[in-house]
Amino acid sequence: MWRLIRLGWMFISLQLVHGLGVLVPGTRKAAGSAALVLVDGAVPLRPEPALFDAMLEGWRRQQAARRLTGPLIDGRVRLVRRFAEFTGAWPWQWTPGQVEQWIASGGWAHSTIRSYEGALAAFLGYVCDPRYGWAAECEQRVGARPVQVCHEGNTAVHAAEYEGQPERRPLTRAELQAFLDAADDHVERAAGSRRKGWLAAFRDATVFKVVYGWGLRRRETAMLDVTDFAANPAAPELGGLGVCHVRYGKAMRGSPPRRRAVATVMPWTAEALAQYIEQVRPCYEAGGHPALWLTERAGRISVRQIDDRFAQWRAAAGLPAELSVHCLRHSYISHLIEDGADPLFVQQQAGHSWASTTAVYTTVGQDARNRMLRAALARAFEEEGEQDGKND
Repeated sequence: MWRLIRLGWMFISLQLVHGLGVLVPGTRKAAGSAALVLVDGAVPLRPEPALFDAMLEGWRRQQAARRLTGPLIDGRVRLVRRFAEFTGAWPWQWTPGQVEQWIASGGWAHSTIRSYEGALAAFLGYVCDPRYGWAAECEQRVGARPVQVCHEGNTAVHAAEYEGQPERRPLTRAELQAFLDAADDHVERAAGSRRKGWLAAFRDATVFKVVYGWGLRRRETAMLDVTDFAANPAAPELGGLGVCHVRYGKAMRGSPPRRRAVATVMPWTAEALAQYIEQVRPCYEAGGHPALWLTERAGRISVRQIDDRFAQWRAAAGLPAELSVHCLRHSYISHLIEDGADPLFVQQQAGHSWASTTAVYTTVGQDARNRMLRAALARAFEEEGEQDGKND
């Protein structure tokens, strides 16, 4: 249904969909407030779903004003709808007991529960905030007001630095070698049979060497361009692959992706990448596409493709199914620490703000522990011997 509203000399046409409206010029309301979302005078046949949709739309605008990413906002909105479906009730009818029942029935990991509770609490915090006017609007239209149902007594706490699954760990050096061998074997078989997929196999084998060799996250890897690698004056022997400029690092609290420069510390990974860039990537004939990892359709590979290929070669290598692509990043950090790299350097390479985060990623093998122990004891006995010599 179309209505025509005259504002001074202006005529604005509004399409009423489930009772939603548009921003009226001249108003100064907080982004996502009820006054900016609801249309005055519109009376939908069913006020409850229209009001709920309007609240979610307002919350979406408020989060967008905070510069949160689209996928994050969409995921939160879907989660709130899932909770509404579980309860069979509207936000102004929700109770703490419903939250507790929902969480108890989910069987989710601790970190997932905290994420879900945080999103639900954020939504209710928004609709209960008097600056947005939703509580008053609900009372006027349906005779009830929403309340915050997530509180200290029924939400999970963040008590540990690492909340991931215990099975997610760094690969041992033997497991890493087995995985990379499985990848290279697949490439050799595909190339020998002259199958069409040998280019993608070579590309993906190189992807995992880069993930491990520079300690990258999946999205950081997928978003790499050829020009993101450059020479490092401190390591001229590595040529143009002396440093990797990560432009799509993990963002924090609505900020843009963080950038960092990761120095090349494993020459063999640079050699593998150089071979891909010089011999394999040109075969894709993608013209001027900047992406480092190309697809047969001249596009950029996705994180999902990286996950799928990792699962395939993980199974071929006989490795536990709990291991993920991110475990290669854990392996990079752990192996550098085992090899004696300075912890601060490793922290900067990984892009961690806090040393405690790097420590969580680190799992030092028993052999490395024994070497560190012997080195510490050797220093201690050497110092003791020198002290005894001075006393004599």
